[in-house]
Amino acid sequence: MVEGAPAHAGAGEQGALFPDASVPDELVGYRGPAACQIAGITYRQLDYWARTDLVAPTIRSAHGSGSQRLYSFKDLLVLKVVKRLLDTGVSLQNIRVAVDHLRRRGVADLARITLFSDGTTVYECTSPEEVVDLLQGGQGVFGIAVSGAMREISGTIHEFQAERADGVELEPQGEDELTHRRRTRRTG
Repeated sequence: MVEGAPAHAGAGEQGALFPDASVPDELVGYRGPAACQIAGITYRQLDYWARTDLVAPTIRSAHGSGSQRLYSFKDLLVLKVVKRLLDTGVSLQNIRVAVDHLRRRGVADLARITLFSDGTTVYECTSPEEVVDLLQGGQGVFGIAVSGAMREISGTIHEFQAERADGVELEPQGEDELTHRRRTRRTG
């Protein structure tokens, strides 16, 4: 069970991650193989979690052979948190409850959350006082700072090519001015 009141963030949650501000967030994401590398999971885990709706891609789901799922930044963050919870022994049933709660939050809200678990229940803490209250119970717990997972993803995501759901090509991320000029000269 996850405790805490949900808050909603507005559009533009991924805006700072993508250089072209005209690209709507809901159209830009990462394919399954990139999502696996970014979140540190196997493709088998990703596929199972998508098929069982634990973490389904919010930009584009797969429909039939050859179609590609497309995962948003928030999806990648939730994938990373799920992986960390699994690594610490939390049951898939309790992780599902935590994920349902995280889905209702905006990315900015997620950055302020630390998840704690005693191996059975998952608790959400958004302030030092809540952490102290939880720890006063005397039970051993472990914590996952969602902001830490967010920083990890933000630090590596630029290494992977983003894609638009409508098929329009994006500029390669991390391309410097010289590379851009060379590519432009070759193609135009």
